[in-house]
Amino acid sequence: MSHLRNGMCASKLRGVTWRKSSRSGPTGGNCVEMAALPGSALDGAPGGAVAVRDSQQPGGPALILTAATWQAFTGGLAAGLDRRPA
Repeated sequence: MSHLRNGMCASKLRGVTWRKSSRSGPTGGNCVEMAALPGSALDGAPGGAVAVRDSQQPGGPALILTAATWQAFTGGLAAGLDRRPA
């Protein structure tokens, strides 16, 4: 996978498997999906980039994140979920 850039059409990311959060409801709703981009390179960092897209516009733009950025993002979400009031 080469020539990755933020805002590229998600439909141009061939051969990836898009996944929704396990917390997504059965009706879909307003969700984002992610796909691991194995063997990719972004900003000179070898492999492991992640693409994120709007599930309601699967052919729309994709946000491309390095593996480290994705881990920081999901870690921050998890930390925030731990602090939500019951």
